[in-house]
Amino acid sequence: MIALVTGASSGIGRDIARSLAKHGINVIITARRRDRLIELKHELIEKYGVKVMCIAADLSKQNQVFKLYDAVKKYNIDIFINNAGFGVFGEFTETNLERELDMIDVNIKAFHILFKLFTRDFKKRDCGYILNTASSAGFIPGPFFSSYYASKSYIIRMTQAVAEELRGTGVHVSMLCPGPVATEFGETARVKFRTIPYSSEKLAEHAVREMFAGKQMICENAFSKAMVILGKFVPERVMAFGVRLFQSQRERV
Repeated sequence: MIALVTGASSGIGRDIARSLAKHGINVIITARRRDRLIELKHELIEKYGVKVMCIAADLSKQNQVFKLYDAVKKYNIDIFINNAGFGVFGEFTETNLERELDMIDVNIKAFHILFKLFTRDFKKRDCGYILNTASSAGFIPGPFFSSYYASKSYIIRMTQAVAEELRGTGVHVSMLCPGPVATEFGETARVKFRTIPYSSEKLAEHAVREMFAGKQMICENAFSKAMVILGKFVPERVMAFGVRLFQSQRERV
């Protein structure tokens, strides 16, 4: 089997690539930082003896998204980990618009393009696994993280809809909905977590196991499960107020 993992230079993507390699699965890893990819490639080959290919790509650039797909489609990918993404923290009237547009290009446009192209390929072959990295944040409104929360909501609804369309086929579509995870996310968003983040390594192992089990929504712990439940039963205005209070106390970096 062969897997493609986007956003593989750090955090969840890197650890999912490690988990897949541990299971003997060959991987194609992609991200912007080629040096990080090469380091990971050497690690996976030395530890697990799998085949690894690195492709440096900036998925905020639409032409590079299509170029990535064109470069890997000949390998008949079996598993697609649609993981690339980042967040922008701050009050909506004050956050940098260009930065937000780059985030939308990665979190929504690149996600959508690759999801569609690989879903088409998998449907033709009537087999394959797709794991989209969403977030428990996608189930609730997110003051001070408004565009990020909204982008993850897009991923959740798209995954749910497409999974239903493909129900009964050999294509398995899952979404990972974690809470705070120990990655470089906070550094990129320029904010510190106020809760203890969950282990990225443990999350990756759990995600891969649940994906192969065919589970559609994957939550790794009580916190993320609670966020999903709150999003269903607590009035949205109340949730927005609570999130605003919580996020306003974050320390910027």
